[in-house]
Amino acid sequence: TIEPSSHPDSSAVEITEDNPDGGCHIYRYGYYRTDISIVEGILEVNIIQMTNIQMTESQAENSLIDFVVTCQGSLPTDVCTVVSDPTCQVSRSVVCDPIVTDKCHLTVRRAFDEPGTYCINITLGDDTSQALASALISVNGGEFA
Repeated sequence: TIEPSSHPDSSAVEITEDNPDGGCHIYRYGYYRTDISIVEGILEVNIIQMTNIQMTESQAENSLIDFVVTCQGSLPTDVCTVVSDPTCQVSRSVVCDPIVTDKCHLTVRRAFDEPGTYCINITLGDDTSQALASALISVNGGEFA
């Protein structure tokens, strides 16, 4: 815990730590200083479009879907897609990729190896923040609904 000290200077603090070995306390007195940087971060992510990619019959075992994603705030440096069951509880696959973009409008292509209903979580991140968008899609024989 950090508490104001009884010293007359209000910037002095007393730090009390519990010692797990004997239940003793360690007291530290002094003056502390730090700098705080405030960054904007990624504020919002939206999936604005989903497009099924048409493939030849020899490629029909997988369904490819493009997700067009936008965001606000700082530019992301990585994108992760989590494909889960329809309840969004059981993860089936996780794919993460680094990205370089000069605007927050990108297309994320993901493959689905069998028909079914999926929960999709797309996370955009950078060194200081993350933002998430989710969608429930139904993939049916190369198409989605």
